[in-house]
Amino acid sequence: MVRVLAEVTGNLDSLKTVGRGLVIGLAAIGPGVGLGILIGKSVEAMARQPEYAGQIRATMFIGIGLIEALALFGIAFSFII
Repeated sequence: MVRVLAEVTGNLDSLKTVGRGLVIGLAAIGPGVGLGILIGKSVEAMARQPEYAGQIRATMFIGIGLIEALALFGIAFSFII
């Protein structure tokens, strides 16, 4: 399909640029939603049981690192395209 669009427009480089933008944009949506849910629920859990705040915070930071890795993969894939 990309080849057909390239033949119609006559420029494959512009389609690659659009593809890179889409990859970065879509790769940011998932981690953004994931971080919002993770941090919101962690704050809620800390408010309900403050004595476990340290354990919840440590688990939250591990989750943040894993979620942010997805966004970095998306950026890396956009450079591969």
